[in-house]
Amino acid sequence: MIRTPLRPLARILKARETGENPDAIEAENLRLRHEEMRDKSRFQAEGRLLVLLVFFFCAYAVVGARMGLLSASEAEEPRARASGAAIVAQRADIVDRNGRILATNMFTHSLYAQPPNMIDKPRAARELAAIFPELDEKELLEDFTGKRKFLWIRKKLSPEQKQAVHDIGDPGLLFGPREMRLYPNGKLAAHILGGASFGREGVHSAEVIGVAGIEKQFDDYLRDPAQGGKPLQLSIDLSVQSAMRQVLYGGMKLMNAKGASAVLMDVHTGEIISMVSLPDFDPNDRPAPLLKGDPADSPLFNRAVQGVYELGSTFKIFAAAQSMELGLTNPSTMVDTKSPLYWGKFRIGEYDGHNYGPELSVTDIIVKSSNVGTANMAMEIGATRQKDFLRRLGLLDATPVELVEASGAKPLYPSHWSEITTITASYGHGVASSPLHLAAAYSSILNGGTLVKPTLIKKDEFKVGERIVSKRVSSAARDMLRAVVVRGTASFGKVPGYEVGGKTGTANKPKHTGGYYQDKNVNTFASVFPASDPQYTLIVSMDEASDNSGDRPKRTAGWTAVPVAAEVIRRTAPLLGLRPIIEKVGEPEVTLTSSQ
Repeated sequence: MIRTPLRPLARILKARETGENPDAIEAENLRLRHEEMRDKSRFQAEGRLLVLLVFFFCAYAVVGARMGLLSASEAEEPRARASGAAIVAQRADIVDRNGRILATNMFTHSLYAQPPNMIDKPRAARELAAIFPELDEKELLEDFTGKRKFLWIRKKLSPEQKQAVHDIGDPGLLFGPREMRLYPNGKLAAHILGGASFGREGVHSAEVIGVAGIEKQFDDYLRDPAQGGKPLQLSIDLSVQSAMRQVLYGGMKLMNAKGASAVLMDVHTGEIISMVSLPDFDPNDRPAPLLKGDPADSPLFNRAVQGVYELGSTFKIFAAAQSMELGLTNPSTMVDTKSPLYWGKFRIGEYDGHNYGPELSVTDIIVKSSNVGTANMAMEIGATRQKDFLRRLGLLDATPVELVEASGAKPLYPSHWSEITTITASYGHGVASSPLHLAAAYSSILNGGTLVKPTLIKKDEFKVGERIVSKRVSSAARDMLRAVVVRGTASFGKVPGYEVGGKTGTANKPKHTGGYYQDKNVNTFASVFPASDPQYTLIVSMDEASDNSGDRPKRTAGWTAVPVAAEVIRRTAPLLGLRPIIEKVGEPEVTLTSSQ
């Protein structure tokens, strides 16, 4: 650093020549040097203060921005970081054939406690018991004061419950975010959807897994992130499902039935448009399964799929169709109906002791529901051919519908298919299958004669199944079923404009100890509409139904299941887009009279 001398020689010599005091020059230079040093020090100090000011401004800006971000975000407890597989909670929606939501996800919270961090444990137990009546205050207090460091209190909370717990204000009561499965339509389609529950659980997430029905059958698909959240689209129609459940529930109560089921199926594709089993349940609050007793007593039991029953005279159309397909008969062929028919020690008679005379045509055998006539056709068909035909219709194997429960609902039939089995199976006894089996078999016979398999998944393309019967036989079978409604045992099944055809079936319920109840039936009506151009089959089955409106109970399908099915068709046909058929009437008579 170069400094100016305090006594510069040139100025000192000049001052001496002029008589000035040299000391004044030194004093002036010293003053200037001090001022320069002061200005430099002040500049350095001001620079340091400016840097410090900028630093504090940036620090306060960062703190303020972070505080603003925290205040605008959801409060979240600190989480411990640990290695392990992440819990994937996201699950795809399930929708009906029109895209309406059947099952979706809802964001909610769980509630857990960390007793070591709790301040007022007796108050917390008392307040929680008041918020959640199912919790016991004494048990909660024992858990809080024990050795446990972690305690689940509730796996799912409503927003109101969360706020009420938050108002308790105890730091040991904590919330964890999670998704839960929501079924916005409640009991509607409960047995189809099945339900979901929590699998692996953590404080901040839970794995949602299917426990029954479609939810379990397609669990991998619904949880697969590779699907990108694409909904699973079912074949059912929510509007039709709602209408059918309402009618079936009313019919079950009106007919004093223990339970009821119904299946509505597209005869050409096998798509299940609606399937109802009663009593049912709310999948949002799925009940616990029965651990003892009859499984059918549980609302979880799907009568349409798991209910394996003897379906009675609804099987008679199969014997008639096979007989015509084999060329043994045609609709007008006369068949022996002399009653009773004896086979060894067995006596086969008509229902309620009826006698239909020595002969009936094949059509009238179906119309009047003759056991003897059907048995004689079956004996001519033979055991081997009959069993093979029923197997091709899917009546002897578990149904392939996309429900986990279906694989366990296998039809029941004797291991040895004897001639007496051939006789009884022809009119629906000795062989037990489900209403869903029956719906698929009727569709296969009546859609022109090609096999269909039931499905709950909406599909845009279907392959035509193997041929079961010819178109001629299929048409003849439809005419027979139409005659049953027009002039036979299903006269209450008439629905103006929709040409209903169908067959009744009344079967005594078997006892667990062997034999049959005489006052408990399974009543079934298997129907098709419109009969002239079939579009849908409808199966309505009622367990222990009885019409008690008259002097004595009426327990046959014609009095119980048929009227309910007719009302289902009346309500659902317009929803399915079916236009009423204008029935032809006779030409009006014209009478000429004189103008006078």
